[in-house]
Amino acid sequence: MKTRAALLLLLASMACAKKDDDVAAGGAMNDSASMMPAPAPAPAAPTVTDPQSAAIVVAANNVEIAAGRDAQKKSSNAKVKEFAKRMVTDHNGVNAAATALVKKLNVTPEESDASRGQTTAGDAAMASMKDMKGADFDRAYIANEVTYHVNLLDAIDKILLPSVQNAELRGLLEKTRPAVVAHLEHARELQASMGGGAMGGGNMSGGTKQP
Repeated sequence: MKTRAALLLLLASMACAKKDDDVAAGGAMNDSASMMPAPAPAPAAPTVTDPQSAAIVVAANNVEIAAGRDAQKKSSNAKVKEFAKRMVTDHNGVNAAATALVKKLNVTPEESDASRGQTTAGDAAMASMKDMKGADFDRAYIANEVTYHVNLLDAIDKILLPSVQNAELRGLLEKTRPAVVAHLEHARELQASMGGGAMGGGNMSGGTKQP
């Protein structure tokens, strides 16, 4: 009997020891978890002033006007030439409206990295197509137009609209957005007709409204 009682006492003490070890281990895990660094916050979208927004709009339109005029001269595809003419006409119209608005508001467009980046990217795209001819030029031009308009929508939704303060400038951006969507759809249709893939069709920033 004494032996049996001793054995039961030993088993009970072992069980208690295991429980204490488990509690200690759990506490150590909780302490370790509490010491882990918090996840880094998502980077904030860049903000721009209204004068900088005006400069971005003007730069973006100038890029499209230059590319459209170049395509009208170099393309031998009637549909591509028609698209290029539309780009020149529509973006000239937006520039005229933007110029009239900033004059009315007495705002001087202010250059920024974003507006300079628009111009630099446009110049680089045109340079890359400088020696292209025929169907090669047409495909490259339309592919660039798809990518360009996706990026422009991204800029409108993620930078310009969240940053703009003036109600009239906001109204111009909101009025322009559907036209940009229509241009993108037109470019995609042309790209598909020429056997191109749906380049630039994704949501590039995770927050862009789907056209």
